[in-house]
Amino acid sequence: MGEPSQESAPAESTTVLEALLEYQFKDEKLLVRALTHRSFVNEHEGEDLRHNESMEFLGDAVLGFLISSRVFYRYPNLSEGALSKIKAYLVSAANLVHLADRIRLGEFLRISRGEEKTGGRKKKAILVDAYEAIIGAIYLDGGIEAASDFVDRQVGKFFDELDLAELTYGDFKSALQEHLHNVGLAEPFYRTVDEIGPDHKKIFVVQVLLDDGVIAEAAGRTKKEAQQAAARLALERLRE
Repeated sequence: MGEPSQESAPAESTTVLEALLEYQFKDEKLLVRALTHRSFVNEHEGEDLRHNESMEFLGDAVLGFLISSRVFYRYPNLSEGALSKIKAYLVSAANLVHLADRIRLGEFLRISRGEEKTGGRKKKAILVDAYEAIIGAIYLDGGIEAASDFVDRQVGKFFDELDLAELTYGDFKSALQEHLHNVGLAEPFYRTVDEIGPDHKKIFVVQVLLDDGVIAEAAGRTKKEAQQAAARLALERLRE
């Protein structure tokens, strides 16, 4: 039997990927399966191969549980809605693609020749599914502690970069509008009253008006930032 084609094996040795994952599999077949896309299995019909979709299902559940527990313990005083928004951000496709790129996951995927030609190694959906499948594979290979350690290494830094205000409120403008609606008041109006500094370093000053009266004023590097800051101040004053 001849050497496997480039399409029938990961682009690089799984040993390299294990080093990037900082996890060594006891059963390397689990890792290989996590890297195997359905298109590869379809292209090699009759070879008794298994794709990664059910493993991705498991990994998604494991990741959701591990992130949920961390969010719960880290922010014990937040509401269920706020906790859900933080979790949704942390497990979002955008974040998972970033993490997949960081471990060069696309290089190791087992995909069909057709997917190879159409840029399958860089497709967001394929990368997210494979990343979650790897979490499932680590769980099956080493248990919940191994999966937990992996998630901590991968996702831990995102906790330090969280903008809780943005995530928990959605945004302050929406929160202000919702608050005014709940108390039976009209929607606010935002007015840019000043632009300070040169174009490359401009500061915008925005006021929030309610029934022609100014309820808050704030500045920001963009109009959006200034509006959000003004809405935050307005919320604080209205809730006092």
